[in-house]
Amino acid sequence: MSKFSFKQYAPFAILMIVAIFALFIPLLPNFDEGKYSGPDIAFILIAAALVFLMTPGLAFFYGGMVHRKNVLSTMIKSVVAAGVITVLWTVVGFSLAFGDTIGGFIGNPSTFLFFKGVNSGAPHLQGGADLTIPLSLFAVFQLMFAIITPGLVVGAVAERIRFTSYILFIVLFAIFVYSPLAHWTWHPQGFLLKMGVLDFAGGTVVHISAGMAALAGALVLKRRKSHLEHKEVPPANIPYVLIGTGLLWFGWFGFNAGSALSAGSLAVSAFLTTNTAAGAAGLSWMFFDVARGKKPSVLGFCIGAVVGLVAITPGAGFVSISSSVFIGAIAAVISNLVVSWKQKTSLDDTLDVFPCHGVGGIVGMLLTGVFATKTVNAAGADGLFYGNPAFFVTQLKGALIVIAFSFIVSFVIFKLVNLINPIRVSEEEEELGLDASQHDEKYSQGTLLVEERAIYIERNSAITEPIS
Repeated sequence: MSKFSFKQYAPFAILMIVAIFALFIPLLPNFDEGKYSGPDIAFILIAAALVFLMTPGLAFFYGGMVHRKNVLSTMIKSVVAAGVITVLWTVVGFSLAFGDTIGGFIGNPSTFLFFKGVNSGAPHLQGGADLTIPLSLFAVFQLMFAIITPGLVVGAVAERIRFTSYILFIVLFAIFVYSPLAHWTWHPQGFLLKMGVLDFAGGTVVHISAGMAALAGALVLKRRKSHLEHKEVPPANIPYVLIGTGLLWFGWFGFNAGSALSAGSLAVSAFLTTNTAAGAAGLSWMFFDVARGKKPSVLGFCIGAVVGLVAITPGAGFVSISSSVFIGAIAAVISNLVVSWKQKTSLDDTLDVFPCHGVGGIVGMLLTGVFATKTVNAAGADGLFYGNPAFFVTQLKGALIVIAFSFIVSFVIFKLVNLINPIRVSEEEEELGLDASQHDEKYSQGTLLVEERAIYIERNSAITEPIS
């Protein structure tokens, strides 16, 4: 019989305690007196499903770029957030992000504890305008954003972070980084929103926060052995990256257009700016590589397209379609240059999360301050390009606040997790690969057919025709 280990049983015990406690939350009926919009409900249901699709898309995107021995461990770290954050969001996360405000900085954790009253709640948030969709649908749409955000951090710490430590990190990150930022930015009483900072779909809440957490994680976990030895790590499966890019691009329509929270012209505008920025950025990254003497690559276009999606996110509903071409193109060039700079340093951000999501989010926030126009959305503000430098300064202040907060708190969280449970795998486990050392599984796609062919030919040496 194996020796009892508290660390071994703690995750399961905590989940069971939460599950049992949930049985005692009082049930309340759905609250619907015909005040909601059927078309808006249908649209946001679809948008929420699209945003969820981005999580497995991210798993393919990241999984295709790491070493073959770390594919599964990288992919599960993105997907497992769907379980961890769903439970956490139901218990307390939604309350912290959108509960009754405490000074504009955080929501009251008891407001929607265990989703108490969400189904029967009034169709608005404290101090906000009425929603045309049920509060429960708003909550699940926001959940999808909360799920993918910690998954983005995986790319920076891939190939060396212990799985159990990562689980603890995303719990603490969701509570102490993501939820406060969502409250500051999107709650009607949030202090950044009150300042006049505009973030349509998550430039600060999702991308800057994940990018700065990625930078903190890379610094805490330090360099991989392969990085120290300057060994090139071949991507395990570039078609996976292409599939992941397609799923992310597709899901991003729900991410940005859905953030209009209604099926109207604003959603259409956000959809178009999203697609335009992604296309411009993919081409910009690829052509910029060619201009610097490289060959056009699949990875280059895919990474560039994702950077464009990141950059347009904060301004998708605030800028014109024509402006989105410039935003995508310039963001790709800036991120490309930051990646080149990073490669000359000792920073081991495995999949360039900070240059792509962190820097891309910052560029997007600042360019929203430049190109936002009331012509697109009357609730917004004109930017620097339209003669309003004050709004650009506001966006700059908001970005700096989020950068500092996300990096400092995430750095502390990584350090705390390391004290509780070693955050980095051993040198032997890293050499073996995290698929085997952390999950006792092996990625065999791409080798299985070759091995079977060799066995078949050996057993049937008389066969001369190739196997179809």
